Amino acid sequence: MKKDKGIVIKNIYYMLSYAFKILNQSVYEEVAAEEFDDMYNLFSAILSKGIGLQLKQGLYREYRNCQAELPAMRGKINMPGTIRNRLGHERVLTCDFDELSENNTLDQIIKTTVMLLLRNCKVKSNYKDDLKKKMLFFSGVDILEPSAIQWTSIRFQRNNQTYRVLIGICQMILEGMLISTEKGKYKLASFIDEQRMCRLYEKFILAYYSQHFPSLSADASQISWALDDDIRTMLPKMRTDIHLQKGNTVLIIDAKYYARTTQEQYDKHTLHSNNLYQIFTYVKNRHYAFGDEPNEVSGMLLYAKTEEEIQPNNVYRMHGNKVSVKTLDLNLPFTDITAQLDAIVREHFGDTLIRR
Repeated sequence: MKKDKGIVIKNIYYMLSYAFKILNQSVYEEVAAEEFDDMYNLFSAILSKGIGLQLKQGLYREYRNCQAELPAMRGKINMPGTIRNRLGHERVLTCDFDELSENNTLDQIIKTTVMLLLRNCKVKSNYKDDLKKKMLFFSGVDILEPSAIQWTSIRFQRNNQTYRVLIGICQMILEGMLISTEKGKYKLASFIDEQRMCRLYEKFILAYYSQHFPSLSADASQISWALDDDIRTMLPKMRTDIHLQKGNTVLIIDAKYYARTTQEQYDKHTLHSNNLYQIFTYVKNRHYAFGDEPNEVSGMLLYAKTEEEIQPNNVYRMHGNKVSVKTLDLNLPFTDITAQLDAIVREHFGDTLIRR
């Protein structure tokens, strides 16, 4: 089935709304109601609304170390610079001082992202005009080299928590869409790459279950290795994508967003072997953690449906545990997507669960 681009883009907005809960606020209602035919316009609309909201609250400012030639003392006198001024018969002091400034990493990331969107021909003129007006408030903010941004070093605290969604969207654009250079200038690709979409896909499913099935424990918890001698040297961590639990019933979901859901060799299609090995390992170690207590631990590989003819939909019994492989069709109205997710939960935890 050929994908409807408008539906796919709208569903990506819904996925973002679950991953970044702030998008459910009233300020984004116009974005939710709008139809988009291109990913750039969706991101431009979200950023425009988000930046507008941030401007009302005030841009985040940090103290920066500054140096300037001043007629009166401010901060500390820089002696070498002041002596040079005296020798040049200039009646000014060279001063070092701290100043609150919008020219910090968070605002620089936002401006860098917006300037790239403004150069893209696919962004509609109404979004460009709106973004240009908002950039007037960023006149004193520098533009960064996108590839040099250290995303892992960014820290949010009480004074800049409102930037979390904006920086998250900027990271998706700069890391996921910024994939090539041309004559030293960055060129935006026409799609989000597989890795970034996989992260969004995982966050969406986890946030959906957390929000709508409060009677379930839903998290991305870590599973301990079931060891006989407790020697854990160099063992990798087993971090689940989605871990759902009610009592001693557990469902571990490994969310996969691939261009191809199967691997092919000699005209024979099989599941990705590493994925199956991984989910089986998660299930068995989680099962062993219950010890002698009665339990039911299941695993699932949940692939996003592709345009391939073969779509996995299998259930296996492996050493006493149920391991299934399913596909989630994202090329449907969002209510149909949520119906698929609801059916997965009820299949494993029963029909008595109440959806909020």
